[in-house]
Amino acid sequence: MYRLGKYNADDRMSDLVCANYPILLVMSRFGIALGFGDKTIGQVCKESRVDTDTFLTVVNLLLEEEHPVSAGDYVFSIDALVTYLHNSHDYFLGFRLPKIRSKLVEAIDCRSDVSQAILRFYDQYVEEVQKHMKYEEQVVFPYVRALLEDGDRGGYSIDIFRSRHDQVEARLTELKNIIIKYYPADSGNELNSVLFDIFTCAQDLASHNYIEDYLFVPSIVELERQKRGDR
Repeated sequence: MYRLGKYNADDRMSDLVCANYPILLVMSRFGIALGFGDKTIGQVCKESRVDTDTFLTVVNLLLEEEHPVSAGDYVFSIDALVTYLHNSHDYFLGFRLPKIRSKLVEAIDCRSDVSQAILRFYDQYVEEVQKHMKYEEQVVFPYVRALLEDGDRGGYSIDIFRSRHDQVEARLTELKNIIIKYYPADSGNELNSVLFDIFTCAQDLASHNYIEDYLFVPSIVELERQKRGDR
């Protein structure tokens, strides 16, 4: 069971990780390395040049996903959050999704029609994720940074992003069902390992979307409101 309740800057980073191992992924996206001994979360973040409030906000929001407090009650840096989301994109596109494909190729007989269909489905899914994240990198994040610098908004609004923000993990659920129901594996070890990776990746993507929907978008809506009030 994961520990319930909020962590704070005085808690030890090692306690946080040992009680909630998925936080390792959050750490890497903030650029926090292992080897921090018994240092507190605040000490580790300071030494890693990471905004402590933003790290704790992401951590606590993910741990309390089923019963979150109001998004307005969290304290964080929008700039640090954008960096975290950007690093998450790099992780999924540059490491996690290619790694799953490599393991998938090794686990299935690529000569069969079912195997070819599975790979096509996966590749199409990755293209969707790339398109989704490329839009954020090329349109949404530059817009947010311009807002933070009080630059020209160019007629864009975060509502445009919100209206088209789809759940990129949904098709991974379809892929899991196809493999489980229709692929006849002689030995389950390799394929089960890939399935486990697909399950955890889908959950990770869902958490990524949750941070965007529950934390990132509302913060930009409020930032836009403030900017309109300044004019």
